[in-house]
Amino acid sequence: MTEVQQPPLNWEASATATHPQVSTSLPPEVDTCLKNARFLHLATCDALHPHVSLMNYTYLPSTPFDPNPVIIMTTNPSSKKTLNLIQNPRVSLLVHDWVSHRPPTRNPDPTREGSPPPQATRSSLATLLLNINTSALSSISATINGTARMVEQGSEEEAWCKERHLENNTFGDQQAPGEQRLFRAMQGSDSPTEGDGGASCFIEGEEVRVVLVGVKEGRIADWKGGVKDWVIMSTDEQEGERGRQGMVNGVA
Repeated sequence: MTEVQQPPLNWEASATATHPQVSTSLPPEVDTCLKNARFLHLATCDALHPHVSLMNYTYLPSTPFDPNPVIIMTTNPSSKKTLNLIQNPRVSLLVHDWVSHRPPTRNPDPTREGSPPPQATRSSLATLLLNINTSALSSISATINGTARMVEQGSEEEAWCKERHLENNTFGDQQAPGEQRLFRAMQGSDSPTEGDGGASCFIEGEEVRVVLVGVKEGRIADWKGGVKDWVIMSTDEQEGERGRQGMVNGVA
């Protein structure tokens, strides 16, 4: 049987803006990715050292307090990421919608556990499943750059955000036991709260801080190396930007 051929990987120079896209709304693929992904990676930094955290999150196209897309997260006030955010609120988020489990390689590593051996991918059924998985992998990751804001404690906005965040991260019996353990470990807790998958322990506590990141600009990358930058700007902002680009030394 002919082996499945993977498409060749490409790359694009991406040190500067690549294929920039400006619109009044979030790119559809980014919107879909944010709605469907389970976790995101939050990158913070103090004066010198970057720090990456795996986070539960809630994405909303708008809130009663902000007409723009926003991401809600919660954090322990004594965590490393919280201390970094207080010192430096600039963040980068990474979210993706593809399967991250490594497929078998040409020269299998016998010390790796959990991956199927090459012979398991040679049947017609395995090939079909591999093709499906490859199709799923042929998707995107989205990097979002922005400034994080700690919501004022005890405010109406904080209560509203906690309620939405709890609704979005309550899975109960549908959540696999392994995922529940990961869920609790991410928040530094070993004690699940019955019926909510352990969500309330890291959202409802009075000491928990709510973090908001506005979704305004970022980058889409596919698994082949294609890159596209995007920015959300209102119609007035776009008109103003075109006006500035048409000026030389401040003169139109």
